[in-house]
Amino acid sequence: MRITQLTSNKYYRLCRYLREYTKQECKKDDIRLSAVSYGYLDGFNTYLQTAHRCHHNGAVNILDCLRNFMLYCLRNEWIEKNPFKNYKLKEVAPPPKEHLSKKEIELLMEKQMPNLRLENVRDIFVFCCLTGLAFADVKELKREHLTTDEQGNMWIHKPREKTSVMSRIPLLPATLEILRRYEHDEVCVARSRVLPTPSNQKMNAYLKEIAAVCGINKVLTTHVARHTFACMAVEYGMPIDVLAKILGHSNTNMTRHYAKF
Repeated sequence: MRITQLTSNKYYRLCRYLREYTKQECKKDDIRLSAVSYGYLDGFNTYLQTAHRCHHNGAVNILDCLRNFMLYCLRNEWIEKNPFKNYKLKEVAPPPKEHLSKKEIELLMEKQMPNLRLENVRDIFVFCCLTGLAFADVKELKREHLTTDEQGNMWIHKPREKTSVMSRIPLLPATLEILRRYEHDEVCVARSRVLPTPSNQKMNAYLKEIAAVCGINKVLTTHVARHTFACMAVEYGMPIDVLAKILGHSNTNMTRHYAKF
């Protein structure tokens, strides 16, 4: 099977993992399409979840790409049998994603932090909880991304770092107050950014300290803020299509992963 023929970006990881597995299992770079059997698929699945530490659903997604290719081969009569005929691919429901309640956010906002380092991180985290910005986007947020409409309301208009899809986010009074707090901050001015955001690793480490200070029995990470925003938006009745635009998602199916519906 010439896996190098799979040139689409969608199949990049599949090509790489297939070549690694085939070389390890079959001691060659390629195998014939007809050699792809139930046993080969089962072994490849195990390889994904062990060698590459893919979760079950991640392995299913990769195998689903391979299944689509094999169906393409079947339609073109390059193979006589579908090796996936009896091989079932079923995703399992992921555990609910951690997010904060309204009371926990208020506690975070009101709690006196023991030092400036944690105070800065708390402000950035709260800002993300109230805007839905991902860590990569808040880290690159500049003054040029802030706009004011005809009614005098301030917005964030920024393409997402991950997908380049435009996010359109209205700014609440609490987020405006946070921005004003760092308007003349030396770090922000030097970096031409609106918030003094540290690295993701440091941010997550400091968030654990903040959770302990506030007595919040949850594992706080930068991504928890984005999920918190999505869940609260749904709770307050925001339509899914509007939430998708704020989060910078290209379709509402992606948005449903971020919020409890």
